[in-house]
Amino acid sequence: MELDGVRLDVDGRIATVTLTRPDRRNALGLETLRNLIEVLEAVPPDAGVVVLAAEGKAFSAGHDMSEMIDRPDEYYTELFETCRRMMETIHSLPQPVIAKVQGVATAAGCQLVASCDLAVASEDAWFATPGVTIGLFCSTPMVPVSRAVGHKRAMHMLLTGDAVPARQAVEWGLINEAVPADRLDEAVAELAGKILRFSADTIAIGKQAYYSQAELPEGDAYDVTTPVMAANAAAPDAQEGMSAFLDKRSPRWGERT
Repeated sequence: MELDGVRLDVDGRIATVTLTRPDRRNALGLETLRNLIEVLEAVPPDAGVVVLAAEGKAFSAGHDMSEMIDRPDEYYTELFETCRRMMETIHSLPQPVIAKVQGVATAAGCQLVASCDLAVASEDAWFATPGVTIGLFCSTPMVPVSRAVGHKRAMHMLLTGDAVPARQAVEWGLINEAVPADRLDEAVAELAGKILRFSADTIAIGKQAYYSQAELPEGDAYDVTTPVMAANAAAPDAQEGMSAFLDKRSPRWGERT
């Protein structure tokens, strides 16, 4: 499947969604955002992992500013509402989404990385929320970025626009791993392979529960997760996994896996 600016490829149980505007540093124009939502929603249900990648030297430079000059107010509302829906679509997918990052990921591009469940970057990648430098504070990017790196680090990024190199991004919790550029594909494949060993139904249950409880007070979080875990324990794959552990054998997951 291929739409303007976005392509979906499926290889076995790995679905790769690729931004295909390298000449624009994979800028997230309104049409690209709409197409990205459509492609993400088209990921086949039997895929176990989604990889979010990009062509060219940049992952994404954020919103396409060439489309943001002298527009009516309604355009800006639609743009940022569509961007929000795209980010929320990543969380609503049952599959884990791994960002595979090279080059720059700035503003909404940094937001996109922070919104993914996991992220692996090349060592030469860097991240920033530099909207303040052009008079457009990165208010929506700060939502997932602040949740990933914490308040003080997020405010430093937001108030200064400073670039955060990949190794520092690992230390801050923005990404999971930074690897040499020639190992990026391998590292992402290794991470996907680890996830694909497990029950897809269990992964989907856990991902949904994680985002349901992530920002809640402790008691409310337990209110969400306790019934989820009880239902999960009674589910076929959990029963199979526990039986396999007791029998000292490998589990045989359900048909979806």
